[in-house]
Amino acid sequence: MLLICYPKCTTCQKAQKWLDSNGISYHLRNIKTDNPTAEELKLWYSQSKLPLKRFWNTSGIQYKASGIKDKLPAMTDEEQLTLLATDGMLVKRPILVDENFVLVGFKVDEWENVVKN
Repeated sequence: MLLICYPKCTTCQKAQKWLDSNGISYHLRNIKTDNPTAEELKLWYSQSKLPLKRFWNTSGIQYKASGIKDKLPAMTDEEQLTLLATDGMLVKRPILVDENFVLVGFKVDEWENVVKN
């Protein structure tokens, strides 16, 4: 599994702690220094079956400062994925990627249900 997170993010820290306490092995990737590519995001978006808006870090400084919320309705999926790939801090985290699933954000119940089954 691949855990994509920002080390200073408390939600990411909780997700990492949950994986560790459940004995689940993973490879850690820092979203700020090794941000996802547009191709990766496109694949994960497809695999996750989530709406694309779930991949945006809507509480982030860059998202708010750039007025992205107002721009999204006029953007295609491809344009959104390309913009997301420009800065890892625009991307919602953590993201947990496995061959059978992609989870965006950390919700214990969801992770328990998907990761442990």
